[in-house]
Amino acid sequence: MKGINKYVGLDVHKDTTVIAVTEGHREGEVRLYGTISSDLHAVEKALRKIGGEGVTLHVVYEAGPTGYVVYRRLQQLKIDCIVVAPSKLPYEKGVRQKTDRRDALMLARLHRAGELTGIHVPDAVDESIRDLTRARADAVHDLTRAKLRLKSFLLRQGYRYQGKANWSEAHQRYLRELVLPLPALKAVLEEYLLAINQATQRVERLDDLIAAQVPSWRMYPAVQALMCLRGFQLTAATVLVAELGDVRRFTHPRHVMAFLGLVPREHTSGDSRKLGGITKAGNAHARWILTEAVQHAFLTPKVSSQLTVRQRGQPTAYRELSWKVQTRLYKRSRHLIGRGVMKAKVTVALARELAGFVWALLSQVPVPKA
Repeated sequence: MKGINKYVGLDVHKDTTVIAVTEGHREGEVRLYGTISSDLHAVEKALRKIGGEGVTLHVVYEAGPTGYVVYRRLQQLKIDCIVVAPSKLPYEKGVRQKTDRRDALMLARLHRAGELTGIHVPDAVDESIRDLTRARADAVHDLTRAKLRLKSFLLRQGYRYQGKANWSEAHQRYLRELVLPLPALKAVLEEYLLAINQATQRVERLDDLIAAQVPSWRMYPAVQALMCLRGFQLTAATVLVAELGDVRRFTHPRHVMAFLGLVPREHTSGDSRKLGGITKAGNAHARWILTEAVQHAFLTPKVSSQLTVRQRGQPTAYRELSWKVQTRLYKRSRHLIGRGVMKAKVTVALARELAGFVWALLSQVPVPKA
């Protein structure tokens, strides 16, 4: 008996999941199966009813806030499943109606036609490290906002710190010794200082957790290799590796640049070709850490004592590439700034080149499979 292929589209939400089904031949009708609970047991039960002896299921759903729980469960059940990015779906022009049912039917139809490409789904451990680094990024963001609130409050009261560096020991001593004329204002100052202290401790705790968890991670060799580059200490290297995953899935460095949204917008029609700003249509966390690390490209190339320690025991090829990155990006930064290009644009251009060097470096690192 010849096997039957059935293509299943899932429109997954927090509480409900809409299911659409079609068979393998192109003339087959795409029908709506129904709406069920998003509980994994309900999904498994529905797929067992749709499948059966001699039936091979091919399931697809869109990436979203529900994560990859459904995907991982279907992998355990040996059911073929892919997750697609919503931005990559070929929507029809002129359509002004979007419902869960329409989305499920469209997913099943496009999956049967072979027009969908699944995204890279990290395994559970890789995703846990990524969540840890993102929690630290959230903590840093909260710390920054707490500091800005305090500075805004003091500015409204007419207090301006005249020192050289904000949040240095001298600045913090100035804040602790500041005398305000009214008790309510002093209470507000103390609350803001307490919030800053709590946010600082939170960032430090997450730094300690990263330092404890990452050495046992399978991607730690890639983190160590990336730490050979100037500007990448443990936290920054972990963030970038966790967001990129195994870079060998990218066949060319331009693919990494596009994944990070560091390539320019383009509108070409006929003889007209217009380029705009960068797309930013990619991984924002990885793009942010690259733009932070590339600030070292504006400094004179050198191998500091800290960088020497990080490079100790690493292959010579990594150290040679690290020096090449420094000299290349420094030369490029001097050239662009000399032409009068804005520093923000120079930073983006250097971050794009740094992404290519990161691909070249991490492609050499042997990483065990998940």
